[in-house]
Amino acid sequence: MEALREVLTNAQREGIAVGHFNVSELVALKAIVTAARDLKLPVMIGVSEGEREFIGVRQVAALIKTYREESPYPIFLNADHTHSLEKAEVAARAGFDEIIFDGSSLPFEKNIEQTKKAVELIKSINPNCMVEGEIGYIGSASDVIDKVPEGAGIMSTPEEAKQFVSATKVDVLAPAVGNMHGMLTTMVSGEAQKHLDIKRIAAIRDATGIFMTLHGGSGTNDDDFKKAIKAGMTIVHVNTEIRLAWKRGMEKALAGGESVVPYKLLGDVVEAIKKVVEARMQLFSSK
Repeated sequence: MEALREVLTNAQREGIAVGHFNVSELVALKAIVTAARDLKLPVMIGVSEGEREFIGVRQVAALIKTYREESPYPIFLNADHTHSLEKAEVAARAGFDEIIFDGSSLPFEKNIEQTKKAVELIKSINPNCMVEGEIGYIGSASDVIDKVPEGAGIMSTPEEAKQFVSATKVDVLAPAVGNMHGMLTTMVSGEAQKHLDIKRIAAIRDATGIFMTLHGGSGTNDDDFKKAIKAGMTIVHVNTEIRLAWKRGMEKALAGGESVVPYKLLGDVVEAIKKVVEARMQLFSSK
């Protein structure tokens, strides 16, 4: 199986992006892996600190390992939004393919200092593990919210990005470019969509020359996705849309009768998530 760096390099060369989808249990993981295999596209599985606490760090690493052993397919595991060196170390020792050290809530210089320490620590454990850093603030909750979080919307600059990458030696950068974690209620209803600063994405890409990740992709305008990928985004994160599909699939299953058999009820959840993942992966990989 190709390494993550090779997959990202190929995606960058082809002008497409790799889809990244979060899980906290086996049902969503099954749906995402099935969608990726059906489409024959590489995929990244993300688990945030909260999601890792629920599913288990070593447990989710073991699950991904079994999928790879079953078929040498490009499925990669990412420790999403890791806020401490201790938790970064645990993920590195568990064999994660990428770790996002998120110091974006810290003052800029402190973010550089802590991210640099994270890179050195992770690479000392596994030199092949890719490390991502984040600058700017885009909120923190992958949930349905009523208003934009306070402080979100202050976008990253090419100058900051260049300084950050040069000082920390991260492999991947996650900037704030009009994206936001979570979805407003108006986005869920279809009344509004997120829009991105495409020129800023291109400028940051030119300033840094490294892979970039678009966090908070749920609810983003499809055309903006395509333009953002063309401008330099190589990984695109989707989480809230997955969680919404999970909830709607379960509501449909529970409304359908008196069955109490979990695997029968959860089939609707798998199909709901799979539909979302397939649509997003097809969009991200189309030229």
